[in-house]
Amino acid sequence: MEVKLYRENDKVFFRAENEEGNTLYIDGAPSIGGENKGFRPMQVVLSALAGCSLMDLVTIIEKSRMKLKDIRVSVVGNRADAIPAVFTDIRLHYDLYGKLDRDKVERALDLAVNKYCSVGAMIEKSAKITYTYTIHEDME
Repeated sequence: MEVKLYRENDKVFFRAENEEGNTLYIDGAPSIGGENKGFRPMQVVLSALAGCSLMDLVTIIEKSRMKLKDIRVSVVGNRADAIPAVFTDIRLHYDLYGKLDRDKVERALDLAVNKYCSVGAMIEKSAKITYTYTIHEDME
């Protein structure tokens, strides 16, 4: 696996490209010259955790033969008041849409977040990861 970053301006705005040619823009805070043109690095970390757990969760739910109409996750991270300002705790909240079995959803979430998510396995070495969920039977 390889990702390359290219500087896009004379400050801290970068374009990341993966081996498949996909692009992600990363920018710093305005206090260091950033222009809010991309995700900040720690936002990328939160997105990676949310995306990794969602991929595992959707796969597990599909294998359990439940019909998932939609799914969304919000993630909030708290950082240490020190340098480096690592995450100390991260909270995920999943909104699942469809007629879903609560027991199967709980098992799927436990597996996705606590067992299969590689990003979470790395982050949990420094931050406590917790999650909550809501099942919506009707689409909003």
